[in-house]
Amino acid sequence: MSKTSDLSRRKFLGTSAAASGLILAAPHIAHAAGYPERNISVIIPTREGGGADRNFRAFSSIWKTKLGTDFEPGFFPGASGRVGYEVYMGKNEPDAYSLIFGNMGPEVLNWAMQPPTFDVDDYFYFGRVDTDPGCLFVGSESKLQTLDDIIAEGKKRKLNVGTSRMAHPASIGLLSLGEVTGADFNLIPLSGGKNTVAGAVTGEVDFSVLTSGSVIAAGDAVKTLLIFGENRVGERLHNAPSMNDVYGTDLPEMLSSRAFGIHKKAADDHPDRMDKLMTTFKATFDDPALLEAYVASKGTPEYLNYGGVDECAAFKAAMLELGEKYKPLLTGA
Repeated sequence: MSKTSDLSRRKFLGTSAAASGLILAAPHIAHAAGYPERNISVIIPTREGGGADRNFRAFSSIWKTKLGTDFEPGFFPGASGRVGYEVYMGKNEPDAYSLIFGNMGPEVLNWAMQPPTFDVDDYFYFGRVDTDPGCLFVGSESKLQTLDDIIAEGKKRKLNVGTSRMAHPASIGLLSLGEVTGADFNLIPLSGGKNTVAGAVTGEVDFSVLTSGSVIAAGDAVKTLLIFGENRVGERLHNAPSMNDVYGTDLPEMLSSRAFGIHKKAADDHPDRMDKLMTTFKATFDDPALLEAYVASKGTPEYLNYGGVDECAAFKAAMLELGEKYKPLLTGA
């Protein structure tokens, strides 16, 4: 079988180097003085009370002690995250006093499905908080109890598969599975993690794909059969294997990966502010209080995972490339 995606290392390194160089190339440097001298606003492109909100509050509760200021969230749900990014890029000043806290996987896939009004290189992610791999799971009462059951049935008929939204890393994992096995799948967006779990449990769909943190939270109501990445939690995901291990593919981890982003112009014009943001972000991971706050917010501790500019740039590039490849299947184009 051909590789699922020819993700060039050279392309990744080029993207990463460009992003890393932002703090070095600053033709109009504005010194930080007492930065930050006021609170920092953060656009969250989902609704209040969801997973991103809980993740943000847990992380920022510790980060603020390193940076010396508080963070003020603003919630802009809509269009699978697109609304929040349009507000951030269109209305917020590029002065390093405003950030965006996004879910890199599904939100970057949006740009491959339909380009935004801004250049996707006019912002970059500099601080990854977590990596939550996608997975395939069935309801505990489903007739499809093994991966072999699913593949065999999918070769007889088109299976209806729940997903939280079409342009989602777990959706790409499912489409890749169809490519390598010849099984036929029909993705059905069920709008959000809770509905996607419920769809599999009630039998509304044959099974579902979703990021695994939500599946862990569903407990015994579901059974995980395959991971579109690494199973870092063992029995909590029923010791489900990795797709790459089962089928010999080299699919990048299909992640729900939350990260802080910033205007490129803010990093260009204020490299000292950018440096302070990055160094204090990294220092937050060295504080034991972060893990306590993350677990208290119902986060899976194994998924708390630092990533800097390079890691975020590589993942962003991977999502754009895979999104372009699978665009016809995700949009009906």
